[in-house]
Amino acid sequence: MMNYKGKPLVRKGNTLYYGAMSDSHVAMIQINKTHKACDLDMADSVTVQILSTDESLPIKDRVVKRTERLGLYEALHIADIWLARL
Repeated sequence: MMNYKGKPLVRKGNTLYYGAMSDSHVAMIQINKTHKACDLDMADSVTVQILSTDESLPIKDRVVKRTERLGLYEALHIADIWLARL
């Protein structure tokens, strides 16, 4: 399993989950648009959502914060800041 700044980072397709499910919140990062650079797919448009891990809440009520960012680094950076503040 990969870690970023001490928190687990799991990828499935174009969706990344950042944070531990045992914590109160995790970040869901969705890559919406990519471009090619040196034969690699680089993230352009990325959606970041902070989700509550409380399974008793309806899915629509679990979203705490949401934003759009340009690039994966920007998305991980804001996700880390938001998770640290919760």
